[in-house]
Amino acid sequence: MASSERSPIEDAEESRFDRLRSRLRLLYHGQSAKALRFQSIILLVDLAIIAFFIATPLLRETETFLWIDYSIAAILALDLIARGLAATHPMRWLRQLPVIIDIFILITLLAPTWLFNLGFLRILRLWTLSRSSMVWRPLEKRGLGAYRDTVQAVINLLVFIFVVTGFVYTAFARRDSGIAGYVDALYFTVTTMTTTGFGDIVLPGTFGKLVSVVVMIVGISLFVRLAQLIFRPAKVNFSCPQCGLHRHEPDAVHCKACGHLLNIPDEGQG
Repeated sequence: MASSERSPIEDAEESRFDRLRSRLRLLYHGQSAKALRFQSIILLVDLAIIAFFIATPLLRETETFLWIDYSIAAILALDLIARGLAATHPMRWLRQLPVIIDIFILITLLAPTWLFNLGFLRILRLWTLSRSSMVWRPLEKRGLGAYRDTVQAVINLLVFIFVVTGFVYTAFARRDSGIAGYVDALYFTVTTMTTTGFGDIVLPGTFGKLVSVVVMIVGISLFVRLAQLIFRPAKVNFSCPQCGLHRHEPDAVHCKACGHLLNIPDEGQG
């Protein structure tokens, strides 16, 4: 009968693996000074990567582009592996939309020539970053959590602008549309989504008209959402004792979900 006992070497290897996962979990999700420094470094690296993604159309013809591209792919791959190991349930973590987007971005980095036409989607990394608790946890500790919805609305708008700009540049540049470069594509996107419509740059054909319609509708919607968040009073974080609803209007007396009487402290209460 085969023995089911584990060897000391296997136990030692599993122990080291568990310690590695625990250490990564503390670094990515902890609140210690060391963890916060690590998270700040990761955030700065992410911002530098996003800056590279925005500048990609202007850097693609340079000699160092591929070297930078593959270096960023290695960094992003290491970060994905580390975050996966730090996750309590790796398979559930792997199915999250921000993770799927990051994996897609990694694929475009590993095959920049083959997937040239999809490279503009890399800017979605900014959207996934804006959803990261690693970004918002230290900001909420400093009392800036109330601005989360507004910041995310700004980021949604920026991501939309750069995704559409990249798509227009990839699909219509050097055609009879007047788009000769990336700046022209950015100019067209902004003038279309704001419905300014100077008419000096027009996308050709039925497909070009449909793209313009989508840009106008979605762009206006994002602008309206941003304006609402800026000019309407910010909601406060206060959990309803009865139903658990977390966000309420600052002057709310009753919970809008269950009607329970609330006692939200104002700024004058100690």
